[in-house]
Amino acid sequence: MIELIPAIDIIDGKCVRLTQGAYETKKVYDEHPIEVAKMLEGCGLKRLHVVDLDGAREGRIINYKTLNLIASHTSLVIDFGGGLKSDADLEIAFDNGAQMITGGSIAIKEPELFCQWLKLFGAERILLGADAKDGKIAVSGWQETTAQALIPFIEAFHQRGVQKVICTDIGRDGMLKGPATELYVQIRQALPDVYLIASGGVSNVRDIEALDEAGIPAVIFGKAIYEGRITPRDLEKFIIHNS
Repeated sequence: MIELIPAIDIIDGKCVRLTQGAYETKKVYDEHPIEVAKMLEGCGLKRLHVVDLDGAREGRIINYKTLNLIASHTSLVIDFGGGLKSDADLEIAFDNGAQMITGGSIAIKEPELFCQWLKLFGAERILLGADAKDGKIAVSGWQETTAQALIPFIEAFHQRGVQKVICTDIGRDGMLKGPATELYVQIRQALPDVYLIASGGVSNVRDIEALDEAGIPAVIFGKAIYEGRITPRDLEKFIIHNS
């Protein structure tokens, strides 16, 4: 059954969500991400996707203290992304409680460095962030769209050792209009050995069920649970099956 991964996005140490990656659409859901993390853990969830949006925009890790608070006050397995550009950034993330990191922009801009991380830290700890707009990879906190096509991008890194990929359809992110299920199915058909984590657009539990039925291994969701469109009770069957 599909793995559930709630998301906490951080700006100025607060739990926020953006719409289609636009920083001017910022909506603060909680002043204290640690309380959100505790709530998610209390629902029985085991994983957490944390994004340092300040870091993504600035190109350096910024909200590591918030990461540390979440990691030290919960037992959630955390993957962390946003602004990771150097070995030192990764060490900071791991030292502050991340069990995994997600690299997106760095994989486009410095692919050799990203592949070096795969060898140094292991493929289980290094996730590829494949964020796409109209089928093309976007970087730098989604502020830049490249000419790199999505599936060939993932395939190239899979051949170099990547096992897990977070794929976000930017056009659906934060819109609550449903995920890009057809796109994820295409990726699974092309690359069945990749552990694909779908992200963006989840609006209710039926969206998660549809992804599960389509054979997608994992899903990230955020706004839907913060706005009450997905309740803890909705998630029970997935949590019980995966526990």
